[in-house]
Amino acid sequence: MLLIFILINVIVNMHAYHFTHFDPDGGLTYVVPEKISVLEKIKGLLFGITVHRAYTSSYPSQNYETIKLKSNKEIECWLIKADSSKGTVILFHGYADEKSSNIKRSDEFLKMGYNTMLVDFMGSGGSEGNHTTIGYKESEEVKTCYDYIKEHGEKNIILFGSSMGAVAILKAIKDYQITPAALILECPFASLYRTICNRFDIVKIPRFPMAQMLTFWGGVQNGFWAFGFNPHEYAKYVESPTLLLFGEKDDRVGRDEIDKIYFYLNCKKKLVTFPEAGHENYLKKYKPEWTNEVRDFLLSINNK
Repeated sequence: MLLIFILINVIVNMHAYHFTHFDPDGGLTYVVPEKISVLEKIKGLLFGITVHRAYTSSYPSQNYETIKLKSNKEIECWLIKADSSKGTVILFHGYADEKSSNIKRSDEFLKMGYNTMLVDFMGSGGSEGNHTTIGYKESEEVKTCYDYIKEHGEKNIILFGSSMGAVAILKAIKDYQITPAALILECPFASLYRTICNRFDIVKIPRFPMAQMLTFWGGVQNGFWAFGFNPHEYAKYVESPTLLLFGEKDDRVGRDEIDKIYFYLNCKKKLVTFPEAGHENYLKKYKPEWTNEVRDFLLSINNK
């Protein structure tokens, strides 16, 4: 029994490592659990699934400035200026992604008259490292970017984040008391433990005891108590007007998680859902609806 217990912990340790450390030279480009082959599932169950480090895949069509900022890691950002700017939107990407995934969103914000800053979290794009903490330590990078824009004289700073990026924003507000003019958050998870459980559900593997052990060892490897990583609790510290967006067919984040975060937001807030969208960029299926909701929200905070 002791040997079995040790073996299980060794296996889970490998899972936790691969979940938070990207392979710079190989692995799957992006893990879509329900599309992994049987052989890959067996291999993944024993050794963990190696995820490829996301490198920059495309570039803005507008003129942009590349900026390197020193945070907990050195991070790379693109700054794009709009004519007669109304403010600056800082965009943060999701897990196993990089800043070019936000180019289309940036294009829409530029049309609305906002400067944009597209950010690579550590372990992605042009930033330092090959690992992630699923938003926990990335929160410091959110603060670094916010401080940089604020120090350059911008007063109307909007933070946009998708999935992990949204979670990092919530934690940055709780930990560093930053005060952006507004937040736009897409599909943030309510707790790290729950999001790990959701991934086990997708591949139809029982949660117990692997989800609990994976959460524990993932935190140990990265230096934090992972069971205490609960973004819905960070929402209590948000006082900036917030637009919360969610795809009703999202299998990574549950509607109950979104409702919990929305409930705890201590601010002027609005929840918008997209019936046929999953855990994805909502511009793919709902570009007019997304654009109208975001524009109306930004108009409402500028005209307050």
